[in-house]
Amino acid sequence: MTSDLRFAGRTIFEEEHEAFRALVRDFIDRVRPEYERWEEQHRIDRSFFVEAGALGLLMFPVEERHGGQGIDDFRFNAVVDEEFARANLGAAGLTIALQNDVLAPYFVELTDEAQKERWLPGMVAGETIAAIGMTEPGTGSDLAGIRTAARRDGGDWLISGSKTFISSGQNADLVIVVARTSEDRHRGLSLFVVESGMPGFERGRNLQKLGMHPQDTSELHFDAVRVPQENLLGEEGQGFFALMRNLPQERMSLAVTAIGASVGMLEETLDHVTTREAFGQPIGSFQNTRFRFAELAAEVEIGRTFVDDCVRLLIDGSLSPARAAKAKYWATELQQRVAHRCLQMFGGYGYMREYGISRAYADARIQSIYGGTNEIMREIIGKDLGL
Repeated sequence: MTSDLRFAGRTIFEEEHEAFRALVRDFIDRVRPEYERWEEQHRIDRSFFVEAGALGLLMFPVEERHGGQGIDDFRFNAVVDEEFARANLGAAGLTIALQNDVLAPYFVELTDEAQKERWLPGMVAGETIAAIGMTEPGTGSDLAGIRTAARRDGGDWLISGSKTFISSGQNADLVIVVARTSEDRHRGLSLFVVESGMPGFERGRNLQKLGMHPQDTSELHFDAVRVPQENLLGEEGQGFFALMRNLPQERMSLAVTAIGASVGMLEETLDHVTTREAFGQPIGSFQNTRFRFAELAAEVEIGRTFVDDCVRLLIDGSLSPARAAKAKYWATELQQRVAHRCLQMFGGYGYMREYGISRAYADARIQSIYGGTNEIMREIIGKDLGL
């Protein structure tokens, strides 16, 4: 990749973030040769997490006494997310984003001191991998419809049910399981940490997906899994509200990733059209190509500006769920448009797996589905408008 669409005038990051960016890019260069093998085995090596942990790329907000850095600045998360996406290593970026952007708030904010001491040092080091079990075969985005149940049994809980589409489900040592502890639609959900090896906890098949092949995605099954009270995360009956509080950050993670991936696809395609010739001239010299690039570059820079502004709001605690939904909806739809149009500029080569644009195209499709489908994003935005 020779092109570098940095888009002048970007002001969200400071010198320390750019120095960190150089560290992330160096790490990406080192792991890139392993990516094809990870695609073939449909799972990222655990050593990837350990190396990321050694470099300080995991769980930024964890306090130093638990092995972390105590950094509460989502811009560091954003650097990791957008650089992996820009490099077309989306599945590797997703596995880190799951730890940093999705799971960190639960393990940092909801744990008591004993739980922090048990779980956080391993997660910071990359030796302990976590996942979250929300989605069920019959619920999709309707979190209040979750049927996995937890019932008291003496001083413990017995959890029964199934989850599906669980990212890092095969590799996970810890799984936050969203389970119903009463019939109240919203106050009846609680969060439990199920640990690998607990009797009755079984992993189903590693699901074969359209894209994101190196990222393991699983069905998880719980057959009267005995979980001690000490593994209740937060307060009983507060699970739904914890999920709602953390969803805006998860959606910003997806928006940042979408913009990063869009920039990467534009850069790769720009390299291609300036070297590939047709009818005796570079295909980039044709008016149709120039106009298409002009449209995409403008849309990506506009999208990046909005997403950067949302990151600022997230950092100062004023990002609304509706604004996060707008960012997730717009950026992920944009990523798919960019993937579609860039692949077209490669012609038949774009359809070949040996070309990176093919992988980027397949990986882009999930972005408008997970983290709440874009139909749900439209509902959130519509309700915010009073409709």
